[in-house]
Amino acid sequence: MSLENFSIIESTLREGEQFVGADFSTEDKVEIAQALDEFGVEYIELTSPLASPKSKQDCETIAGLGLNAKVLTHIRCHKKDAQMALDTGVDGLDVVIGTSSYLRKFSHGKSIDQIIDLAQDVMSFIREQAPDVELRFSTEDSFRSSNADLLRVYLAIDHLNLVNRFGVADTVGVATPNQVYQLVSTLRRLTDADIEFHGHNDTGCAIANAYSALSAGATHIDTTVLGIGERNGITALEGFVARMYAYDKELIKSKYKLEKLRDLDNLVAKKVGIGVPFNHFVTGMTAFTHKAGIHAKAVLNNPETYEILNPEDFGMTRYISIAHKLTGWNAVKDRSQQLGLELSDDKLREIAEHIKEVADHKRLTLSDVDLIIFRWAKPEMEEAKVKQYLAELNV
Repeated sequence: MSLENFSIIESTLREGEQFVGADFSTEDKVEIAQALDEFGVEYIELTSPLASPKSKQDCETIAGLGLNAKVLTHIRCHKKDAQMALDTGVDGLDVVIGTSSYLRKFSHGKSIDQIIDLAQDVMSFIREQAPDVELRFSTEDSFRSSNADLLRVYLAIDHLNLVNRFGVADTVGVATPNQVYQLVSTLRRLTDADIEFHGHNDTGCAIANAYSALSAGATHIDTTVLGIGERNGITALEGFVARMYAYDKELIKSKYKLEKLRDLDNLVAKKVGIGVPFNHFVTGMTAFTHKAGIHAKAVLNNPETYEILNPEDFGMTRYISIAHKLTGWNAVKDRSQQLGLELSDDKLREIAEHIKEVADHKRLTLSDVDLIIFRWAKPEMEEAKVKQYLAELNV
């Protein structure tokens, strides 16, 4: 099944370069490519060498790094694009052409018959020039194309037996998981080639759609770090990994170096001038934060009660928030023990109630709570000494 045997095509250096804040230097691209390779993605996709002279040089540079990941570049369905891409030394070409009525009318102006003729010609040319190159053919805006048109195009290319992989692209993020499942499963039934899914996140379905594509028989999923890309971007690497970890933890731990995800996110975030969103998958500030008393109690007893992801597998730590009116005495107990204090359950309940009362009237910090705990635990201790002790404790 594809859920147990899939590959990530990491497109931060192609789709991600289309993010409004992205302006990667060659050095940036090398650093990101090496970080992605260390994390363990199977493929790294680069901007077309036709985009600019520097883009061509960058393709040549990254193709020559000797990475474990295969290096791909994404090109239009043109012979000129294909030849220049082949000359860069990349491992594979990702060829695309729009098939929706919007793109046929307002982009390239070709009919379905013309698309088929062009695609057959270009695919044949590429395979003649490079018998061993990994070759993907994809439609663009697949989910606003008619199924009849799509299948005519795919089957016409499939008949040539030239491509390793077909791609389907939710270019504007319009598809639902059910629509993705139906199209991918149909393509899976009719062809033997691998199937790649590229999904935008305009309506928030990118990760769900990627998972649905795998369930239907897709073999490759496009991602970017932090989900960056055109408009709202595509399937986020972190979210897709989290989704697959929830499906098969041991598989994902064996495929990827999960502890490198946070540094990878911070690297790309810095390069494009943004922060990692507070609620981002795995690496966001609140990803493993627990606040409500009932949650805190259960998590302290067994983290799996409220965590589908183990933060330790990702090099992260959970945080129990206690500086608020929702806190519970179990969370206060945990913090007291961190402070080196042993208090009775009755005393801890009293402290928790006091914290709630104070929090009803002012915003608290963890330092405020630590002082409250010490005032109750050691009323004889001067506040200055308490603060000095806490500073030295550094918890």
